[in-house]
Amino acid sequence: MKLRSIVVDDSSMQRMAVAKLVNNHPNLALVAEYSNAIEAKNGIKNNEIDLIFLDVEMPIINGFDLLETLENPPQVILITGKPDYALKAFDYDVTDYLHKPITMARFDASVKRAVTKYEQINKVSEDEEHIFVKSNLKKRKVFLNEIKWIEALGDYIKLVTDDANIVILSTMKAFEKQLPSDKFLRIHKSYIVNLEKIEKFNSKNVEVGGRSIPLSRNKKTELAEALSNV
Repeated sequence: MKLRSIVVDDSSMQRMAVAKLVNNHPNLALVAEYSNAIEAKNGIKNNEIDLIFLDVEMPIINGFDLLETLENPPQVILITGKPDYALKAFDYDVTDYLHKPITMARFDASVKRAVTKYEQINKVSEDEEHIFVKSNLKKRKVFLNEIKWIEALGDYIKLVTDDANIVILSTMKAFEKQLPSDKFLRIHKSYIVNLEKIEKFNSKNVEVGGRSIPLSRNKKTELAEALSNV
């Protein structure tokens, strides 16, 4: 297994050094190198990336600024010459933190950690389907069968689960794509419901967990059909 990786560093020499480490590692595949955060952001959007080797100290937009702009970032290994960034780094749920100059042993240890995390994230059994969402700068595992409904909140959405309400930065349209269409249905511009959690419905409302949720008129037939297949 090889993690699809990119290197982001404004220093051509440092970028070349890290790229060489990536190319020589059996568990990594180098997809691209970027000299600044703007190029990197476009590359991440247009390619399937598993891991970013990211320099912190870059002009205009630094590594932390780049992470702030990514809605669903892949794993990140931060690289910096300043050890005092370490504490801040883990506020961003990074996989690891490498201090320059990078030793082979320390690089290998970071990659091993990334591979282990990748395997854990992608090891999903059918009865425990889950997704990872970013809330309060940290990735959080959410089991699909625990979600009751999703509610639009301006630029954010709220996941209402059996145990908690989780607010994340996302659009309803983007989040809907992460959900299996046979289990979830958007019944209103502001609501997506877990079909298995619906207790009853009429022409105007759906009841989930004792809560009445509005049902759009043009969704009633689609809802009835979807429930017949659950």
